[in-house]
Amino acid sequence: MMTVNEVSRLTGVSIRTLQYYDKIGLLHPAKYTEAGYRLYDDAALETLQQILLFRELEFPLKDIKEIISSPDFDRGKALEQQIELLKLKKEHIENLIDLAKGIKLLGVKKLNFDAFDTKKMDAYAAQAKASWGKTPAYKEFEEKSKGRKKEEDQKIYQGMIDIFEEFGQIRNMDPASGEAQGLVKKLQNYITEYMYTCTKEILSSLGKMYAGGGDFTKNIDSYGGEGTAEFTHQAIEIYCR
Repeated sequence: MMTVNEVSRLTGVSIRTLQYYDKIGLLHPAKYTEAGYRLYDDAALETLQQILLFRELEFPLKDIKEIISSPDFDRGKALEQQIELLKLKKEHIENLIDLAKGIKLLGVKKLNFDAFDTKKMDAYAAQAKASWGKTPAYKEFEEKSKGRKKEEDQKIYQGMIDIFEEFGQIRNMDPASGEAQGLVKKLQNYITEYMYTCTKEILSSLGKMYAGGGDFTKNIDSYGGEGTAEFTHQAIEIYCR
C-alpha cells in the first residue's frame, strides 16, 4: 500500500488532483486509514496509469470515467489503441516541428496549414472510444435495433445514404448555408430516431470520423461524390458550434 503522498511523488500527480479523482469517482483509493488517509494498492495504480494515458491523449475526465468503469472495458485492447493514438500524436508533433524548422530556415514563403490537421487522429480517437465499452448511446442503439428485421435495417441504412447523397448535391456550396445546416439537422434527427440520441457532442465525433479517411470517407464520397465527407464534416462542425 502507498500513501497519497507517496503516489504523488511516484507519478507526479498532485495530491489535490488525486483527491479530486476520488471525489468524482474516477479513482478511489484501495482503503482509508482510521485517520481518513488514502491508501493505494497496485490495482489502483494500474487504473491511475490508464487515466494518465487517456489524459495524455486529451480525453475529458467524464469520458475517461465512462470508459474505464464500463463492464466491457478491455485493458489490453485499450492499451493497443492508446499506443496507436500516441503514434498519431507523435506524427502530428513531428510534422509541426518540421514546419517550424522550415519557417525558421526559409521564412514564410508559402502558407501551409497541413501540419495542423488533426482529422486522422480525431477520427481514430472517436472510433476507439466507441469500442471501449458500451456507452449509453450504444446501449440505446442495441435496444432500438432489437428484433428489427433485415429488411428494416436495410431501409434505415438506405435512408442514411439518401442523406449523404443530398449532402453531395450541395457540396460546392457554403457549409454554413441554410441548406447545409438544414441537412445536418436532418441527419441528427434521423440518427436519433433510428439509432440513438444524437447529441451535438456525438454528432461532432461522427463528423470527424466521416472526414478522417478510411472506409467512412470512401463510402460517403461514393454516395455523394468526391469531397462529400469533408463537406459534411465542415457543415457539422459549424452546426455544433
